[in-house]
Amino acid sequence: MKKVQFTETVLRDANQSLMATRMKYDDFADILPTMDKAGYYSVECWGGATFDSCLRYLGEDPWERLRKIRKAMPNTRLQMLLRGQNLLGYKHYHDDVVEKFVELSIKNGIDVIRIFDALNDFRNIKTALEATKKYATPRTVASGCISYTQSPVHTVKKYVEMCKELKKMGFDTICFKDMAGTMSPSEAESLIKGVKDAIGDMPLILHTHCTTGMAYMTLTKAIEGGIDVIDTATSCFSNGTSQAATESLYYALSQYGIETGLDEKVINKVNDFFKPVKQKYIDAGTINPKSMGTDAQALVYKVPGGMLSNMIANLKDMNAMDKFDEALVEIPNVRKDLGYPPLVTPLSQMVGNQAVVNVLMGERYKQISNEIKNYFKGDYGIAPGEVSKELQDKILGEGNKPVDCRIEDSKRTGEEFRKAKADLGDLCESEEDMMSYICYPDQAKKYLTDRKAKRENVAKYTIVEA
Repeated sequence: MKKVQFTETVLRDANQSLMATRMKYDDFADILPTMDKAGYYSVECWGGATFDSCLRYLGEDPWERLRKIRKAMPNTRLQMLLRGQNLLGYKHYHDDVVEKFVELSIKNGIDVIRIFDALNDFRNIKTALEATKKYATPRTVASGCISYTQSPVHTVKKYVEMCKELKKMGFDTICFKDMAGTMSPSEAESLIKGVKDAIGDMPLILHTHCTTGMAYMTLTKAIEGGIDVIDTATSCFSNGTSQAATESLYYALSQYGIETGLDEKVINKVNDFFKPVKQKYIDAGTINPKSMGTDAQALVYKVPGGMLSNMIANLKDMNAMDKFDEALVEIPNVRKDLGYPPLVTPLSQMVGNQAVVNVLMGERYKQISNEIKNYFKGDYGIAPGEVSKELQDKILGEGNKPVDCRIEDSKRTGEEFRKAKADLGDLCESEEDMMSYICYPDQAKKYLTDRKAKRENVAKYTIVEA
């Protein structure tokens, strides 16, 4: 019997896409033991923007959040999304930092590490893969991930070659990450068939979004083509800029006699639990109606769900929502200037922010972000296509070209660890604290300072009571 397994995304990408990753641990803690009985292939619960959001907005320790989930779900694979050499931050880190982060992720409970590079420059995922294999447990899965997009330089032939390379590198599975939901049913049909012919029985995964309204059709064609695992979200947190609904696809596949491993009663209980959680965030204004609808214009803009929800949040903070449509139109122009990078973190934020700045300033590239400057220097890897020579000359100087190298090669000096320990002092109580600071210095230091103050206040209160 044919089998298609499910990765449930409500704890990470679903709420990242609909509400910019603002879901607190306490809002889902009680349902975790039930989710552990659902029969998912995996539950995506960490990585992506969760790390940043925990420290910056939720006042939570991302490592402790992971440990709590692990304790509550001992029987289910826990999955994270890792941006290769970029980890979960917005720059590339040295190899020793990448290795330590992977080691700590596995130690604290992660089983499936989905590793990608925003530019599909696989030099930038090699260290993370090697570390995953080095610290692997019997449940560890190293999943090589391809950022899917369409452009003059992205073809089925190119994607097939990428898959062959990931298999050769030693990944256990391969995932196509269609972050903007722009993969059409026709593209899925030809792509999955071509890849399956090239990599044989190696498990193939499809991650897509409902942003454009095509996800269900695309997933159906992918399943017909032989996809092994699909990413879905419990139905009340599905659709819009999120993933397709878990229960709906379970029901459809069951009628076709396709085995899923899911327990229907359990997945319905999961959805019933999250209904009031979603309503609470709608009432609070955390979930914007724009994130819940279908926008076929994304087929033009190639904007992923998380990027869209973050752009909405940023424009609201600046009282500039009237510039939303104009900023959307500017996104593909900036993307073309950068050589058609896939719009996935951190490139999605970089392109989106630059598009917003171009619109707000009333002049293109009057102000250029440091991240865009570093992109043109070559700090993020090789651009997929030809970049704007005019913009390159403006940033690098006329006639200069980016450096074609992976700048982290052989840099295992321990310098960043020593600096983190020195900067944090007694705020640092663990390697995890140190790693949080390396990834997000300002946010981590504030969180750790607040943590210390709370403990001191509790101690004072306890002494007074006694």
